[in-house]
Amino acid sequence: MNNNLLFDFTVDKTTKTVFVNREFVADLDLVWDAFTKQEILDQWWAPKPWASKTKFMNFEVGGRRFYAMVSPEGQERWSIQEYTSISPKTNFKFFNAFADKDENPELPGSDWDLNFSEQNGITKVSISIYNDSLARMEKMIEMGFVEGFKMTLNSLENLLATLSKR
Repeated sequence: MNNNLLFDFTVDKTTKTVFVNREFVADLDLVWDAFTKQEILDQWWAPKPWASKTKFMNFEVGGRRFYAMVSPEGQERWSIQEYTSISPKTNFKFFNAFADKDENPELPGSDWDLNFSEQNGITKVSISIYNDSLARMEKMIEMGFVEGFKMTLNSLENLLATLSKR
């Protein structure tokens, strides 16, 4: 892991928002693909030893991703992402909600806003996650979101390093 790269993680309970800024030594195109292509996303979108399993993904405005984080014992925690805005290679937004295995959302959810930029071979991803309720945000935090998402982004860094060498 490159300790010189930006990795800022802020939880703001007054605005019910989590802010994450993370830099990666990888081309913008590759980082964008890692967030928007199922075959790459499933390789890193869960904290180890959990794994990501996408049932379906349609990355377009109005499209959805339905996926589970799967524990080593096979326990599944399902979520739905509904894409609300896409500006290729610079930004996309989605509404995220926990769900059951039959795609029934557990509301309230959260609105994710992801921004991508590249400078001198370093790609920066800035994420804001606005929660519809403070109770939901606190539940996410209690479930280990902060530690888990940090681990997940570190997994992405390792994957990007591998993919960049190809």
